[in-house]
Amino acid sequence: MSDAVAERRRAELAEALEETRARIARACASAGRSTDEVELLAVTKTFPASDAALLADLGVLDLAENKEQEARPKTEEFARLRPESGARWHMVGQLQRNKARSVARWADVVESVDSRRLAEALQRAVGNALEAGERSRPLDVLLQVNLEQRADRGGCSPEELPELAEIITRMCEIRLRGVMGVAPLGEDPSVAFATLSEISERLRRDFPEARDLSAGMSGDLESAIAHGSTRVRVGTALLGGRRLVSP
Repeated sequence: MSDAVAERRRAELAEALEETRARIARACASAGRSTDEVELLAVTKTFPASDAALLADLGVLDLAENKEQEARPKTEEFARLRPESGARWHMVGQLQRNKARSVARWADVVESVDSRRLAEALQRAVGNALEAGERSRPLDVLLQVNLEQRADRGGCSPEELPELAEIITRMCEIRLRGVMGVAPLGEDPSVAFATLSEISERLRRDFPEARDLSAGMSGDLESAIAHGSTRVRVGTALLGGRRLVSP
């Protein structure tokens, strides 16, 4: 990428970031909340590592991917581009157990844990990565809640969540940090986010360390913030429409 192209892209991202932060600020003001309570997570899927590097230059240090096969080479390239950035990488997409070993090498947070078997696979993978020197700290995880109650959607049911949380708190290599959910398409997101907020509150009563509520994306972040989201996952509003590029 030439310097001129990089500078134009940086300007585009800076403008989009300003607009997104303004939306978050307005939503927080409407909800009577501080902007310090809501973290911006930039979802960089389908965009190149150079975009992630530019976002890091602009102060966005929480970055997310939803496919392991794209994330692995991208995070490696990002590390070469910005070795001292201090960025944290989140896995927000559905994760198969056979990808746990690879994810344990690059992810700081996995937001899509939805079963005991996946939690156990991550526990083993993180332990092996720590022993091999491939990572230096345990893995933070969020429990993904299925807000549609459909078997073909990711996430555990609200009824299963307390038992899964209890299992994870007995593990030493992964740390329970909260819940994540996606509002159903074509429906009023406030209904789903109200449900997720209640689930999060109940979980925090039993597991005080589970403080994170990851909810809201480009199209519905205002509703999510109104219902207590502590992390909004924004892709399109920051980076533009999805495109197929090499990571």
